[in-house]
Amino acid sequence: MRTMTDDEVWAFLASGPTTGILATTTKLGRPHAVPIWFVVDGREIVFTTWHEAAKTHHIRRDSRVAFCVDDQTPPFSFVSIEGDCTLSDDLDELRRWATAIGGRAMGADQAEAFGVRNAVTGELLGRIHPTKVISRAEMAA
Repeated sequence: MRTMTDDEVWAFLASGPTTGILATTTKLGRPHAVPIWFVVDGREIVFTTWHEAAKTHHIRRDSRVAFCVDDQTPPFSFVSIEGDCTLSDDLDELRRWATAIGGRAMGADQAEAFGVRNAVTGELLGRIHPTKVISRAEMAA
């Protein structure tokens, strides 16, 4: 087992599993974790969320989040991120990133349809700005 380099972390996130787990905190202080599709933009995680989703309400109240992605095939790896999340309702940016997310998760042939479907009023673009990154590679090696 070893710690990934910074470049390895972002390469793993960009090309590894398409789903990660986003954790937020409820108003009562309880953890709330949900799977999300995502893409990488530089050194940030980008995802979409509906304005009425629980995670959206949590982020608006407390922008601190945790995000984790793991590869469940041997030799097993994971990246865990703590950071602050911002939300945007810019429809042009939303369409650009929703298209990228759809292409990554559903395939290039579905990308445009996913972008159009999700770049609507009420959908938001989330960006996780990491403050701490923990990674492990080759855990079973």
